[in-house]
Amino acid sequence: MPSWRNTLTGAGISDPGLRDDYTHAARRVLRREPAPYLALRLLAAPPLVPWLAAGLAFMNLVDDVAETGSAQRRAAALAALTGRVEAALASGPGEGPDPLLRAYAHAARTRGLPGHWITRFLQGAATAEAGFDGFAAEEDFQAYLDAYAWPGVLVFTGLQYEGGPDAEQAAGWRAFVDAAQRVDFLADLSGDLAEGRLCIPRARLDEHGVTRADLERARDTPAVRGLLAAECLRARTALAATDGILDLAAPGLRPVVATMTELMAHQLTAVERAGSAALRRDIGYGFAAPLRTLARARRARSRAGLRPPAGPGARA
Repeated sequence: MPSWRNTLTGAGISDPGLRDDYTHAARRVLRREPAPYLALRLLAAPPLVPWLAAGLAFMNLVDDVAETGSAQRRAAALAALTGRVEAALASGPGEGPDPLLRAYAHAARTRGLPGHWITRFLQGAATAEAGFDGFAAEEDFQAYLDAYAWPGVLVFTGLQYEGGPDAEQAAGWRAFVDAAQRVDFLADLSGDLAEGRLCIPRARLDEHGVTRADLERARDTPAVRGLLAAECLRARTALAATDGILDLAAPGLRPVVATMTELMAHQLTAVERAGSAALRRDIGYGFAAPLRTLARARRARSRAGLRPPAGPGARA
């Protein structure tokens, strides 16, 4: 496994300032989401890692801004961020005050990611996410995916493709994000409710004779259990529909995608087992499943005679 320094060199990133920018972006990912960072470093083809690290850092930045503060504060912050992103994309390499945006703009230009994915993501952040008020029905959930979650995943994963994803690849990631979002909403049900967010369409509560208060008070009733079981089944069906995503991923990213899918399935199983307890606590991956996955990757690398990854900024 090459050091971070050699990983940047292998991706053709030689300018010292840009190397610092990519290192800044990678460190942000490592601090915020260490498991995805380690998955990228351990499992992705090294030349893809800097682009994808910058993409994940950008996606996380937009998510954080869209979810922080009052509605007025979110709107103002997203408008300012959109202006900075547009300026970074229009600037030359190394220009602009924000190292994360400099790295992402360079990655998007170098990989040829179509700008409409970035524009759609920022617009969706300002509308579908920042103004989120729940879903009346399944159609509203699908509209949320189209506006925000789908372009959000493609500003990151789209960097694996030179020239961006084609129509078939983009559609594959649309199916993937449908499953991922369903699992995420179920796993985070307790925390979302505590923050005033109900992410299950209200029409489905009505179908099961469940009220929002039933969920907020974590009532363990047959109706509540039936609703949660039905939502898990929807998520399981959506997850099964992602089977073709590996064939659509770049070869160098397929181990990462397989791991992401495996962890989603593990998390959904944990939600299914929790039942109404998912209303009292968020359901994470736990420690065992990610560690098993990363340990297998490290053993495979060791058998190949390669070193485990060094952190961003480490010397070769």
